[in-house]
Amino acid sequence: MIHPALLVSAPVVIAVTVMGCYRPGLGELMNFTQIRHAKLWFAGQEQNWQLAQYEVDELQEGFDDVVRFHPSHKDSPLHLSLLVPKIMTQPLGDLRSAIRAHDKQAFVTAYDELTAGCNSCHQAANFGFNVVKRPSGASWFTNQEFTGGQ
Repeated sequence: MIHPALLVSAPVVIAVTVMGCYRPGLGELMNFTQIRHAKLWFAGQEQNWQLAQYEVDELQEGFDDVVRFHPSHKDSPLHLSLLVPKIMTQPLGDLRSAIRAHDKQAFVTAYDELTAGCNSCHQAANFGFNVVKRPSGASWFTNQEFTGGQ
């Protein structure tokens, strides 16, 4: 018979073991970043400021993870641990300010600055072939409501 304490602690042991070994690839982190970038746009267009703030926070976490897990990259002549904060800090701050002010025009301007920052970082890291832009057309996140309805 298995002792009940072992059953309770087993998920914790498994989680610690997995988390201790797992290191997301740069491509994985960038795919999540692309999703967050798109969702941020849709939230801002609908003036769902709470969701927009959430997506900016998620973007920041993702950029922090890039720096943590990939401070340098084999194809980049410059360290990502230097590039990412240098290029992305200002646009993220501008987005936070626009969101706090509930200012849609400032949001659009800051979002375009963020997008330009993404492309600048890609250029500096020798990934210039990967060009980011504003989402166009209808959301491809058909399973999420961006208008803020409860």
